Amino acid sequence: MSKDLTKKAVDMLLKGATLLGEPCPYCKGVRVMKDGHALCVNCGKEPKIESESKISELEKNIKKHGESPNSPLAVLEKKLAKLSKELENEKDHAKQQDILKLINSIIEIIEKLQK
Repeated sequence: MSKDLTKKAVDMLLKGATLLGEPCPYCKGVRVMKDGHALCVNCGKEPKIESESKISELEKNIKKHGESPNSPLAVLEKKLAKLSKELENEKDHAKQQDILKLINSIIEIIEKLQK
């Protein structure tokens, strides 16, 4: 755990962030959430940002492979985009946590379908 991450997490907490009960999906570290951004104090990753980059990667793959708009991959991709917008506008931390869980689950399913 770096001093910079610890300082950033403390600053977030002082500004009203909350500690999340669910550990980081990458390293199992403690996470702090403020304004829809969940920062891991251990590895520094923010799943929301990670999810958004995976979403654009998935969009490119779907277009590349010519998936039909009603294919399971296309439907899941649309759901990811909708959930990302929902997360951005959500103020309730518990609901943000639920949305992040859904995003991570959908990404895992899409990765399995692409294998």
